[in-house]
Amino acid sequence: MPPKATQGSKPTKPSKQANAAAKAALRGVNSTKVRKVRKSTTFRRPKTLELSRTPRYPRRSIPRQPRLDASKILIHPLNTESAMKKIEENNTLVFIVDTKANKRQIAAALKKQYDVETVKINTLIRPDGTKKAFARLTTDVDALDIAATKLQIV
Repeated sequence: MPPKATQGSKPTKPSKQANAAAKAALRGVNSTKVRKVRKSTTFRRPKTLELSRTPRYPRRSIPRQPRLDASKILIHPLNTESAMKKIEENNTLVFIVDTKANKRQIAAALKKQYDVETVKINTLIRPDGTKKAFARLTTDVDALDIAATKLQIV
């Protein structure tokens, strides 16, 4: 609804802002072009929107199996004389393990398969190319008991 005209008043002049808008409309939007001043010698592409992929079908028919699981890491326990001495005196179990397994993976495999906690694990590669792991058990667990019941080597 237009404002009511008061009696005896003149129509108001258009403001400066309205004049500027009228001139800009006459000139058009492309009349003045502002150039960006580039101060760097290298051009970096702008970070634009990158959508995540939405594939129509899976590219792999079955998921890849992990190369080393608990059963593949521990190959077999060792029951030589020196290994038996370690079991009795140092509360340490001796295993032949996969050469690619690290100490954390060996500890996790021992926890999963035999349900024993380890204090530390020492490893060495034997001259025949296999890896030997010495698993020192916690004081509350007896290595001789584990070797007799779960490993059946004593």
